[in-house]
Amino acid sequence: MGEMIMSDVLLDVKNLVTTFDTEAGVLRAVDGVSFSVKPEQTLGIVGESGCGKSVTSLSVMRLLPKPSGNIAGGAIWFNGQDLSTISPEAMRQVRGKQISMIFQEPMTALNPVHRVGQQLGEIFKLHFPQMDPKKIRDASLEMLEKVGIPDPQQRLLEYPHQLSGGLRQRVMIAIALACRPQLLIADEPTTALDVTIQAQILNLMQSLQKESGMSIIFITHDLGVIAELCDDVVVMYAGKVVEHASVYELFRAPLHPYTHGLLTSIPRLETPPKHTLPAIEGMVPSLLNLPSGCRFQNRCPHAQERCQAESPSLESVAEGHEVSCFRWKEIQNSRPLNN
Repeated sequence: MGEMIMSDVLLDVKNLVTTFDTEAGVLRAVDGVSFSVKPEQTLGIVGESGCGKSVTSLSVMRLLPKPSGNIAGGAIWFNGQDLSTISPEAMRQVRGKQISMIFQEPMTALNPVHRVGQQLGEIFKLHFPQMDPKKIRDASLEMLEKVGIPDPQQRLLEYPHQLSGGLRQRVMIAIALACRPQLLIADEPTTALDVTIQAQILNLMQSLQKESGMSIIFITHDLGVIAELCDDVVVMYAGKVVEHASVYELFRAPLHPYTHGLLTSIPRLETPPKHTLPAIEGMVPSLLNLPSGCRFQNRCPHAQERCQAESPSLESVAEGHEVSCFRWKEIQNSRPLNN
């Protein structure tokens, strides 16, 4: 079963492999991913669409679509138990109470035919069956107040379609935090919101984290959000982790060409107006038709013959900094990034 989780780590994902059965064959959406989250820490998982970020989080929550999605290997240690092997009943005790998730699009995650109060109250009924209706209503009101929803008593009676996108996302956060989880997984929770509302939601999550001491996994393709919110960052590409470092180190000295490409494509204040931003050429390869060797080699400006023949493993190159690239030293020396 592997060793037990260390006490200074809340979540320890080891060599996670998640597959999907498709008509074209078995697709490895997550291929040997490892990372850990400490108490009160925020870990960012970043990468383009289709890199395996969301599938990783759904694996931790055991919410993969059935019967096609399967955890095919590895372990997910949380509070001393492996979530990949515990029974569905035991997982239901963990999900929502100890680990909660906020999804990308609140309109699809909230039930359109139930009032907000009903959906929030459901969480308390499920995990605290001894609570009476008055206590449930009080607790629901308190959660709506905590996430900064104006006129919370009225909102309890409303349906999701009567709320703006920002308010719906706050309701989602209220539902996710109702049981005071130890770990919150936020899967692109601000993607559909405009930038002022996005900033409010990020500030809200930071203040709630300070207050409750929970850990957060923040999944996004937005490096600006990562810089604002995260302590450590995992960069994923085509189902694998290609770089892992503290947020400061990653922005100061990105060592993987993919990370470097992501960072150089961010608009900066010193960029001349109407100037074309650098972009990473090509597309993420299909998981059913991966290139041999390194998965990034067909888009990489540094690729050599070795990169086409061999697949680099994730190696530690400095304290707390891991990278999966044969040529990281050349990248480190060739183009320092000024931040």
